[in-house]
Amino acid sequence: MKKAILAILAVLLIITVSVAAKYYLTFYRPNSVSNKADIYVYESGTYDAFLDSLFKHGVVRDTRSFTRAANKLGLAGVLKAGHYNIDPGLTNKEIIRIFANGYQTPVDLQINGYIRNAESMASYLGKRLHADSAAFITALNDTELMRSLGFKKETYLSVFIPDTYEVWWTISPEDLIRRMKKEYDAFWNEDRTAKARAIGLTRDQVMTLASIVIEETKYEPEMPTVAGVYINRLNKGMLLQADPTVKFALNTEGITRILNKHLEIDSPYNTYKYPGLPPGPITIAPKSAIEAVLNYQHHNYLYFCAKDTFDGQHNFAVTYSDHLKNARAYQRALNARTSSRAAL
Repeated sequence: MKKAILAILAVLLIITVSVAAKYYLTFYRPNSVSNKADIYVYESGTYDAFLDSLFKHGVVRDTRSFTRAANKLGLAGVLKAGHYNIDPGLTNKEIIRIFANGYQTPVDLQINGYIRNAESMASYLGKRLHADSAAFITALNDTELMRSLGFKKETYLSVFIPDTYEVWWTISPEDLIRRMKKEYDAFWNEDRTAKARAIGLTRDQVMTLASIVIEETKYEPEMPTVAGVYINRLNKGMLLQADPTVKFALNTEGITRILNKHLEIDSPYNTYKYPGLPPGPITIAPKSAIEAVLNYQHHNYLYFCAKDTFDGQHNFAVTYSDHLKNARAYQRALNARTSSRAAL
């Protein structure tokens, strides 16, 4: 009898140990590896697609135990969309909890300059965040939202100050814009606001002028000088006559040079026709261009022309006659360069 009892107890012990071991291996054994792969879970994605991505990136060592644990805990029904990085040494239960509760890893969203309109911005954001471009263009065209933030259609893109921001991948378009407004307000601190006021410009006007400056030159040491030229023209009541604004008004791809026929376009962005600054920025200007306007170089220049060295720099002039000399020198060099290339 004792032997039978001992045998039963032994079997029970083996079963208990086996069950405990399986339970441990399923839920509590560390299973994630040293892999910082980016895992994206889409709202419209399937559970199988999620598992394929997880296993393809080698996030877990034992895929069978993870699948078993996920099925027992019902992960398929509670899986949250998001961007995730899984730290090494986590158990299946800990990994599942991350996906089930949406404990995301933020992404770095880089807002670049040189984006010209809402459609381009929506396309850019739609490729980098969970919401698609259609959702972003809807938010960017939401007049009630833009007015509540203190913008109008022509100035709305100014809310995006170029920088790298840490955001949730699943952030809604409206929440992203509100976040950008907070960053905008932080950028426009008392010092910058006071500098704008001293120049006699609003924030929007500074951003607009900065967008013209960056379209005129990418050479940072020269930006304050270019900004000074336009501020001198504004102060004298002269037309800005900025070619980039005409190019923006034309909204036509492939235009590399502004010709006389282009100057006839009737648009508030045509600074050859309409005095003062255009209604809003013609592109998102980088911080360097904004700072160049706020800290513009004080000089007497009213004109500038590309140098005949074709290095991206400019010659500046006080008088129109000197400007014409610089322009003719550039044109001669350009013609010679064109002829030389044609002969090859």
